Amino acid sequence: MKMIFDLFKGGANERPEDVKGIRHALLQFIKQELQKAEGGEGSNIKGLGIYINCSSAERQVYEAALYKDDPDQLKSEIQRISDDYSLDLPNDWTLTQTFDESFPLEAVAMTNLPVALFIKTNSHFVKQSAVAYITALSGKTSLPIYKLSSEGGRYNIGRDEKVQSDEGYFRTNHIAFPSESDDERNKFISRQHAHIEWNKNLAKFMIFADEGGIPPRNKVKLRSASTEKILKLHATQIGQDLEEGDQIILGESVVLEFSYLTKSHE
Repeated sequence: MKMIFDLFKGGANERPEDVKGIRHALLQFIKQELQKAEGGEGSNIKGLGIYINCSSAERQVYEAALYKDDPDQLKSEIQRISDDYSLDLPNDWTLTQTFDESFPLEAVAMTNLPVALFIKTNSHFVKQSAVAYITALSGKTSLPIYKLSSEGGRYNIGRDEKVQSDEGYFRTNHIAFPSESDDERNKFISRQHAHIEWNKNLAKFMIFADEGGIPPRNKVKLRSASTEKILKLHATQIGQDLEEGDQIILGESVVLEFSYLTKSHE
């Protein structure tokens, strides 16, 4: 306790710089904001969004402080705070971490760290929109670049633009790999392989495998640009959020790159 007291004896505006100090300051701030939700409001909370806008030199320290590679650990610590103060968070509350973006107007910024917190409820949510781009790194698409919008709905990915599904209905593939292409890799793309859509609750684009993109048929994998880990999508109902530079691997050798950056596309 004395060590924690010494850490903050310089005042609320003193900026911690090590992993434990940053984590402690953040958890204290979250506790302070959650305490404002007392009086029955805790059960109305749908999720917490943490926004970090630190320098590139500081990023590794902040990622460690927020358990970036194991976000459930931070969620568990926040849950303990909720339990200790009887805030009654619902079982399905969500936690997101967003780096290198401007703080939403609806978020509350910390005074001593480049961090902001947003508490989402049914009536209070981040009014956020986004534009992203899809580029084929291997395989041949109908267009060189595809623009995605958070207001654009569902973007289907598959072989050919207009196809008939196994169930008999007709499907439009917005990101299409033409069958007549001389690129042999296109043949390994299913007619209904995957799709991308905007998730309002997470404020992120999500990739989902469709019926033709799950075993024993073809495959959908995601290679994280930040961790270089590869995640396989095994079910159509479970999506994966997309981050800057992530690579979507279709079949065995077709690769799409996801990016928010516009300068390389204009």
